[in-house]
Amino acid sequence: MEGMEQRGSGGAAVTDPRGVLRQGRAFLDFFWDIAKPEQELGSLLQDDELKYTLKRLVEGLGATREAARPGFSLALAQVLQAFEEIPLCSILEQIKEKHSLEKVKKKLVRNAAFGNFFGVMALFQSGRLVKDRKALLESIQLLQQLTNHQAHLKDLPRKTLIDITSEVPETVFEEVLFDILQGDLSSAFTSPENLHLLLVGMQKFPGVLKPKKLKKLFGSPTVVNKENISRLVELLKSAAKSEKKDKKLPSVVFDLLQVALKEGAFELFWNEVVENGLLKEKSGPVSYMCYKLLGSALPLLSLEQLQVVLKGKVMLRYGEHVATQSPQGFKLAAEMEGYIDTFLSGCDDPERQLAVIMGFSTLTNQGKPVLLSASRVVRHLQAVALQKYVCWLKDMFLRPDLDCCLDFSRNRQKQNRENADTAQQKTGRLRRWLIHRLVNITESATRKEESLVLDIARFCFFHAFFVAKKKNSQIAEAGVLPSEPLSERDHTETENYFFGLLQTLNTLPVLGDAAEAAALRGKHLHGVTADGKLWIFLLAEYANKLLSSEHVKAVKPFTKEQRDMWDRTLQSVKNLQKKGNKSESAKIGAFQQLLLSMAIHLFKNQSETVDVLSDLLSCTERAFGKEARKKKTDNSEPGWVEVMVEILLSLLAQPSLLLRRISKSVFVWICPSLTKRGLQLILDVFDPNQEQNEESAVVVMEESNKKTKSAKDTDEEGSEDSSDEDNTDSEDEKNEEVDDNFRSQLMKVLQAGNTLVCEGDKSDEELDDEAMMALDKNISALFAEQQKRIQAKKDEKDRIRKEKILRRDFKTKVLDLIDVFLIKQAENPLVFDIIEPLLQLIEQCMNSGSDKQEVDFLQKTASIFKNSLCRNKQYCKRVASLQEDVHALVQRLVQKACKHSDSAVALYYFSASLYLLKVLKGNTSSTLPPPEPKKQSDSRAQQACQLLNPGCLNVQKVAGIYQQALTQFFSKRNSPLTCSMFQDLFKRFPV
Repeated sequence: MEGMEQRGSGGAAVTDPRGVLRQGRAFLDFFWDIAKPEQELGSLLQDDELKYTLKRLVEGLGATREAARPGFSLALAQVLQAFEEIPLCSILEQIKEKHSLEKVKKKLVRNAAFGNFFGVMALFQSGRLVKDRKALLESIQLLQQLTNHQAHLKDLPRKTLIDITSEVPETVFEEVLFDILQGDLSSAFTSPENLHLLLVGMQKFPGVLKPKKLKKLFGSPTVVNKENISRLVELLKSAAKSEKKDKKLPSVVFDLLQVALKEGAFELFWNEVVENGLLKEKSGPVSYMCYKLLGSALPLLSLEQLQVVLKGKVMLRYGEHVATQSPQGFKLAAEMEGYIDTFLSGCDDPERQLAVIMGFSTLTNQGKPVLLSASRVVRHLQAVALQKYVCWLKDMFLRPDLDCCLDFSRNRQKQNRENADTAQQKTGRLRRWLIHRLVNITESATRKEESLVLDIARFCFFHAFFVAKKKNSQIAEAGVLPSEPLSERDHTETENYFFGLLQTLNTLPVLGDAAEAAALRGKHLHGVTADGKLWIFLLAEYANKLLSSEHVKAVKPFTKEQRDMWDRTLQSVKNLQKKGNKSESAKIGAFQQLLLSMAIHLFKNQSETVDVLSDLLSCTERAFGKEARKKKTDNSEPGWVEVMVEILLSLLAQPSLLLRRISKSVFVWICPSLTKRGLQLILDVFDPNQEQNEESAVVVMEESNKKTKSAKDTDEEGSEDSSDEDNTDSEDEKNEEVDDNFRSQLMKVLQAGNTLVCEGDKSDEELDDEAMMALDKNISALFAEQQKRIQAKKDEKDRIRKEKILRRDFKTKVLDLIDVFLIKQAENPLVFDIIEPLLQLIEQCMNSGSDKQEVDFLQKTASIFKNSLCRNKQYCKRVASLQEDVHALVQRLVQKACKHSDSAVALYYFSASLYLLKVLKGNTSSTLPPPEPKKQSDSRAQQACQLLNPGCLNVQKVAGIYQQALTQFFSKRNSPLTCSMFQDLFKRFPV
């Protein structure tokens, strides 16, 4: 009923003679029903509702709000897709009539233009336009008219026209669209849009746009030819500048590349259009377009074409741009790496893969390739291509061929370089990149085999520590002599990269597809080959072979003592391998890993490594000797675990990152065997009394830390300012004392020279020249001595400051061992011995300085306490014999929490007591069996049983402890305890 009365919000009657409100309500209900996935659209609308819907949607296409237009267009497309009986031509007529460009007012031309455009878009998105030839023809004509309104629509009509054309069948294009588009196709060289339309047509409809028809259209049977070069260059420049903001590769450029390949004119296109045309334009957007065209073209080119492109001017300009180290250069380098990654992942031809990876590896800036040495694109290389690439890298390392590289220099480098050292510097830069690239392949490549990894490891080891006297066929690495001998820096860099490779090998999963390899991977074993041998043991055998050869010599030759230590170590490892006791497999593996790692380090740092190896061999003999099986009678003598812990702590003080990581992995293996004395050795590191009584091992490493660049150097620099500020006042007080002493000494010197006039002495005599010279000499000696004293005090302060930093850094590394033990041995009763030292450490950190290193150390300690201890789901299940000690520990922790002045520290003590309650309650008492419900099927009864079961917890005693704490909380005004602590207690243990 259209004349029905509606009631407004105020109760007054509102008349609706034409039913507008009713139709609007129905329209909204219709769109709410569209959201229901089970609802069919066709059942929602009646005829009058459908007409109203179409009318509203057509009106909305030209809405003033820009964000609303695409929504109306999409809704109209959905309606047309659901109601196929609606003729598209009638909808198109409604669109033209409603948004007529001739009748509309001047200020509404923009809205009308967009209304027509989005109307055609709706017809196209409905999927029915390409099937209705009449509607298709009228839509194309409408889009052609809209191109005249470029001020409002820009190139949207042209792009839509191209999209529609690419979707139609070839017969429809030939019979319907060709005639109407003939004018656009004939003027292809007048605008990038028209050229793009022609290129799309040539690729989609080759049977229609044949060479003869092309000649009729614009006078030549091909697009890419010498006559069209200049016009193509101008069109592509215009296309590049139109995409300036987005910095995308224009579609017309990529389509022109495809047409050039199809016409067999790729070299003409690349040489004349790109390199001699576009690249000469000193414009950022045009240059970026050339670089992106280079990356996009890789999958389309043959091997010969790739070789042309990768040695061309575009590559050279790309390298110069990336080498500027600007943000745009870094972004472009990452984008180009994405292009290379896409090509290598989709290419099955090893030769083309090799050509691309070698092409970018030979684009060098004064010898150093622009491609990152750590780039992971090599993971897509086929096995054959990877093998050839590794061989090429090794050959380039031994015989650097700078002539085969596409080398360039920046302007500043050209000004600063010295001609005498240029070739040597380039060779060194190239070799450092090559060795890093080789090392990274062992980590990045996915199709690597054991033989390839071992080959790279041997190559790096040989050139790090050995030199070939002459060619030798028995040693592969000595089969080819370097064309230029490796410098001392080359050996050092190779040595550093080798130890990085050694860390990769120690964590490398088992390689290969054999059943044995799969079985070892199932056991999560790392650092071993498919036959179960350690990678580092294979390298040790290779090193032993080199030491025994007369054809090579070590860079740092061994003394007799060092060689004997090497032989003893290898023999000890072989003896360990003969032991087949499975129960001691972790113990054997830990000793093998540590012995071999220190043996390899003998090539780097001989003097210090010998002492460590000696202690380690003694520890090995003690751990696996006959006396180890007998019961020890002398408890004062440290066991093998204690000695091993001491060795690991000494290794943690080393500047070598590899040794620190090995120490951590070895500690994981010996954790199950750790004793209370061994744990105490670790905890003593954090004891301030131990620091005062004993000299820290970290301080001994100060000199080596000065020689070795490590990450902690930045922390030292960062903490200098804060520590200097703290000591400012004390320095001023000492300087005042120094000034008084210096003043008295100066007075004595001057009095000795008779230059002071005493009271009552009115002599006007002056010193002669000799006396004056002697006085000057004495004064200068006094000032020099004073300057030495000041410098000595400054050096002493600096030494103390550095020792403090090194000691804190060492504690941070040892803290990792505590973290490992808490995670791996959460059920070990020794965990209880860690709680109080860890809390004392947190308390010390909160009372210490506020510099960055102290804050970081505190955060790490607190994180280990909360996450690895308190929140760990695993805990000790053997507390029955330790009940009294654990209850006493709970009492001490709660009492300390109550007595502490800092609420933040008290929270940690209170949280530790709650952890112990969880442990006690989770253990089963040996004297009191847990009460069982009568009906096992009753789940609520079971839960109640669990809550009522106290386990090993002495409820009466613990209740008294917390009752005292609660009384203090309510009675003491400045109590460190907080309400949240007790809320946590009652929440966890409500009974």
